[in-house]
Amino acid sequence: MGLFAHGLLGSALGSGWRAKPLLLGSAASSLAGHAGPRPRRVAFSAGSMAPPPRVRFSPAVRSLFDKPLAISVEALRPQQAVTLRASLEDEAGEVFESRAFYRADDEGRLDLSRSPALESSGGGSFSGLEPMGLLWSLAPRKPFRRLVKRDVQRPFLLEVEVLDGHGDPRSASLLAKGVHERVFLPEGVRRIPVREGRVRATLFLPPGDGPFPGIIDLYGTGGGLPEYRASLLSGYGFAMLALAYYKYEDLPKEMKEFHLEYFEEALHYMLKHPKVKGPGIGLLGHSKAVDLCFAMASFLKGITVTVSINGSLANVAATLRYKDIAIPPLGTDVKRLKIDKKTGIADIIDVLDNPFEHPGHPSLIPLEKAEGHFLFIVGKDDHNWKSEFLAAEASKYLQAHGREKPQIICYPGAGHYIEPPYLPMCPASMHLLVGMPVTWGGEPRAHAAAQVDAWQQIQAFFHKHLIGEPGKRKNKL
Repeated sequence: MGLFAHGLLGSALGSGWRAKPLLLGSAASSLAGHAGPRPRRVAFSAGSMAPPPRVRFSPAVRSLFDKPLAISVEALRPQQAVTLRASLEDEAGEVFESRAFYRADDEGRLDLSRSPALESSGGGSFSGLEPMGLLWSLAPRKPFRRLVKRDVQRPFLLEVEVLDGHGDPRSASLLAKGVHERVFLPEGVRRIPVREGRVRATLFLPPGDGPFPGIIDLYGTGGGLPEYRASLLSGYGFAMLALAYYKYEDLPKEMKEFHLEYFEEALHYMLKHPKVKGPGIGLLGHSKAVDLCFAMASFLKGITVTVSINGSLANVAATLRYKDIAIPPLGTDVKRLKIDKKTGIADIIDVLDNPFEHPGHPSLIPLEKAEGHFLFIVGKDDHNWKSEFLAAEASKYLQAHGREKPQIICYPGAGHYIEPPYLPMCPASMHLLVGMPVTWGGEPRAHAAAQVDAWQQIQAFFHKHLIGEPGKRKNKL
C-alpha cells in the first residue's frame, strides 16, 4: 500500500487542498440517496389464506464469510416484481448496502442461484445471475470506507430485505426480512493472543492435535493487527500467525524504519511451536507486507514458500535494516501523481520509481538468496502500483540469477485489495501515507471472481509446498 514519506504529498499539494467526497459507482451513489426512512411493512390479516413472504438462507443461521450463501424468498405472488436490499454494519458503525431487482417465478419463489437480477434504471448494484452479488456488491453509505473485520470473534449480521416492486425503496412496502450471521472464526479454531518477547501477534490453530503447517500473515501500511484472513485460513488446516509490525500497542507508530530482527523473532516463535509442523514456514503478504516477506525469505532460514498479493520486490515506504545491512525505500515522484478534479481522488500508479530500470538498484530485495517457492497473485487493474509489471520483472530477476520461474496468476479486472471471497471490492479509500483518497482499481464483478479463485490458489500452493500434497489448481479465470 504505502508509497510516500510523511509530509511529502502535503507539501507538494499545499495546505488548501481538500478531497471532495463522492460515492463511487452507480450503485453506491444511488444507495446513498435512499438512506433514510425505512419502508413500511405490509400487514397480513389473521384471516388471510396466503402465508406472508419469507427469506430463507442456506446454511440457515450462520456461515463462514468465505463460503457461498444461498438466498431465496418464498410465498411471493407469481411473477411478482421485488427489490432485494442487503446491508451490514461494521464495528465502526459504517453501513454497507447493496440492492438488486428480481421477479419471482410462476410459483412465487425467488432463488438467487437460478434467478438473474434484472437490469433497471433504478440503480441496482448488479444484474445477471449472481448468487453472491448482494454480498460482493456491498458499497459504503459514506464515501471512502473499506469493509474490514476488526473483531473475528463477532460475526457480521447480514440483513436482507424484500421490498415490493422496482420503484423507490423509500416508499416501497417491506414484504419480508431475514438476518444471517457471517462468521470469521471457523468452528473449533483456537484464537491465541501472542506476546512473546517483542512479538505482537495472534495465533490461530485448527481443531485437532496437529502439528499443522505454519504460515505468517502480514498486511500493508494500514498497520494494526488484522486477523480476518488468518482466522479464515486456519479453518483449512493451517497454523496461522497474524503478525502486527507497526501502529499496534508498543510497536513503531510510524512507517519510517523497520528491523528484520523483529520478524526473525516471529519466525523463530513459529518454528519452535509444538503445534507447528516443520521444517519450514510459509509467508503470506499483501502490498507493503510483500517486500517484508521477500526480505524474510532472503535473509532468514526456515522459510519454504512465499505468496505475494499485489506486492513489490523493491523495499518501499521505510528503510529496512538487518544487522549491518540497510535497504533504502524506493524513490517516488509526486509530479507523476494524478488527481481527478471532479472527485478529488488520486491515482498513484505512476508515482513509484522503476526499481528495474538499472541493474543493482539499492532498494531491491536480494531474492536470489531465498530458498523455497514463490506465488505472485496479481490484480491487472491494480492502481496502487504496477503489480503485473513488478511480478513479471521479479520473475526475470529470479531466473537471471539461476532460480526457478515463480508461479504468477494474473486476474483481469482485479484491483489492489484482493481479499478473502465475498468481501466487497474497495474502489477508493484514504491512503494513510498519502493523506488523501486514492483509487485502488478494479471492476466489482471481475474482482469478486478473482478473490474466489485466488483464495483457492493460495491454499493449494501452501498445501503443495508445506505438506507435499498435490495442490495445483487450474486457474478458472
